[in-house]
Amino acid sequence: MNGLALPGAEHQVTLRTPAELADALPYLLGYRPDDSIVLVALHDREKRGRFGGRARLGIPAQPEDWQSASDQLAQGLVKGSERRGARPGSMVAYLCQEPRSGESGRDVMERLRPLAQLLRTACGRLDVPVIEALCISDGRFWTYTCPGQGCCPAEGTPMGLPGTSVLAAAATYAGLQVRGSLKDLTARFLPWESTAALGQEVALDTASMALVPRILGDDSRAAVAEETLALARLIRDRFAAAFPVSGTRPADLRDDGLLENDEAAVLILGLQDRTTRDRAAQWMEGDEAAPALRLWRALSRRCVGPYREHAAAPLTLAGWVAWSTGDELEAREALAMALGADPDYLFARLLHQACNEGLDPESVRRCLRAQRTEQGRSDADRPGDSGTLPPAAGAAASGSPTPGAPPSTSTARRRKARPVANGGSRAGRRGPGNRTARGSRPPGGTSPAADRSRRAADRADGRMHGQIDNERHGSQEEG
Repeated sequence: MNGLALPGAEHQVTLRTPAELADALPYLLGYRPDDSIVLVALHDREKRGRFGGRARLGIPAQPEDWQSASDQLAQGLVKGSERRGARPGSMVAYLCQEPRSGESGRDVMERLRPLAQLLRTACGRLDVPVIEALCISDGRFWTYTCPGQGCCPAEGTPMGLPGTSVLAAAATYAGLQVRGSLKDLTARFLPWESTAALGQEVALDTASMALVPRILGDDSRAAVAEETLALARLIRDRFAAAFPVSGTRPADLRDDGLLENDEAAVLILGLQDRTTRDRAAQWMEGDEAAPALRLWRALSRRCVGPYREHAAAPLTLAGWVAWSTGDELEAREALAMALGADPDYLFARLLHQACNEGLDPESVRRCLRAQRTEQGRSDADRPGDSGTLPPAAGAAASGSPTPGAPPSTSTARRRKARPVANGGSRAGRRGPGNRTARGSRPPGGTSPAADRSRRAADRADGRMHGQIDNERHGSQEEG
């Protein structure tokens, strides 16, 4: 019925039954989805459907949100396919969710039946029919397109054992890997929730009291950027020299042990500066990329408690390096999590859109390489990181608007005051963007230094936006 073209394979695998379609899902996505709506586009070539783009969205907890989620997913996949020059001929829909307490897999299937119908209707309005809609739950699957004449068991059909199908063999031969569940993938970025989180939060509080005045000061902001990058470079090289460990969970625990709480706190706060973040994003290829990605993952896990919004910076860096090195799956999830931490984080939004549209990351790499060349400050040129500032950083310290884009505090966020044991407020200890931390700023006023930084940071993001737009338009013209 549908042909799945496997990278590196000399032939295609033909799927003819709902069971084969259900088994194919992890290989289409690269992981086993959970609590997910998935749409897969099919393209008609010589009357045989070939799999095209895929789109995934978490199942909204409230049924009243199902309509908008269905419309969003269908429109996004169809429009994205059209931008790549191939409108889908049909769709396959999947609903994946494990039973709640007291539920069975069949209960899940019945509860989600209205969502399946909304998906089919949303795709139908776009003239793209859903030819199969499956619910996968509790190790079984059901088809919503069954005519109900006794052809499908009411208790569902058991899924095959992982790795035992013809498709699994073909995928293994072609070098495709299924990297566990979506939860396993996102767990690498989630903030700590163990008792260790308290120590990290204390370190963040302490570091913010020391760094906030310096980040906000015209005379010291550039020095903080240099110190942040020097420390990040030190930890990156420490990670690179560490003994290899097999398995993602053991490897992440090893990296956590190589990073001290106070080091993580300084880096998390320092990366709230957009220019510092952009300079760190230059570690995107070659020997720098892999340890840098590990560092950004580790920092994302340290954005605990009230500092969770600060995770937007390291998550965006992780997503960017993953995309730059060819791992679109991890890139999309990390960038989506960055937008979850801060929906207004422009760099994450641009990268997420570009990655989802299948653009070439080389356009962004060229931009960052140019910035690195302009700075004239490669790692080889900084043997001791003596504190000598590059021209752009020196101009930033004096408040001059230069093409190097002075650091900005505009990405830091205001935080709600939280009472502490002595009855005071912890709002003043939350990070560089806290209003109460701006000692010289008049209530309701605007700091001139912050205004200059914000404008410069917007120019920096604007240049990146222009590079991505140029690549997007060029891709459309080629299509």
